[in-house]
Amino acid sequence: MDIEEIDTLLSTTRSVRKRLDLERPVPRAVVEQCLALAQQAPTGGNRQLWSFVVVTDPATRSALAEIYRKGWDRYVTEGIVERPGLPPADPGARARQQRIGASARYLADNLERVPVLVIPVIRNRVDGREPAIVASHFGSVLPAAWSFMLAARARGLGTAWTTIHLFYEREAAELLGIPYDEVMQAALIPVAYTIGDEFRPGARLPLDTFVHWERWGTAHRA
Repeated sequence: MDIEEIDTLLSTTRSVRKRLDLERPVPRAVVEQCLALAQQAPTGGNRQLWSFVVVTDPATRSALAEIYRKGWDRYVTEGIVERPGLPPADPGARARQQRIGASARYLADNLERVPVLVIPVIRNRVDGREPAIVASHFGSVLPAAWSFMLAARARGLGTAWTTIHLFYEREAAELLGIPYDEVMQAALIPVAYTIGDEFRPGARLPLDTFVHWERWGTAHRA
């Protein structure tokens, strides 16, 4: 096992939006390879209550994109795009957020053109349940979804984790035939080959700004 290759995969699997190739088709066999690998992810109680809904039909993609754009409009209207508490004196961070916002808008405007849309779902609804139940529930589907995204990256595909359509989850469920009262959607993942294959690690804060050793607020400095 080549540690450097694994580290590169983990550190360069970015959210890809503007660099999705909207013209190149993605073979079903390649998507199925990624799904088979996702199936090996750990899951609560080894029950695999999760599934994936894969959408490639142009008409369905278009209808799902309309639901997504409704969610995007709400996202913008409610001011969620601007991250609260961002230091105004940090122009670099502000510029990065603006680029991310523009990239997210591009995806919203072009979602129906993405050749494959993947919706990870999990059986049983946990709306309003205790945090332990919610965390356990989504902790069973998110590893599989992330494994899918890593497998896609290894095959030259770009992905992005999005949840904006969940503002209108019931509408998406009706469109896709998902039994809303029994199954929760976790995300919507656009999948396409990337334009170019060079991706760098993202800008991140130093470890001691977000890692707490033993107790909250205690960072370890060697």
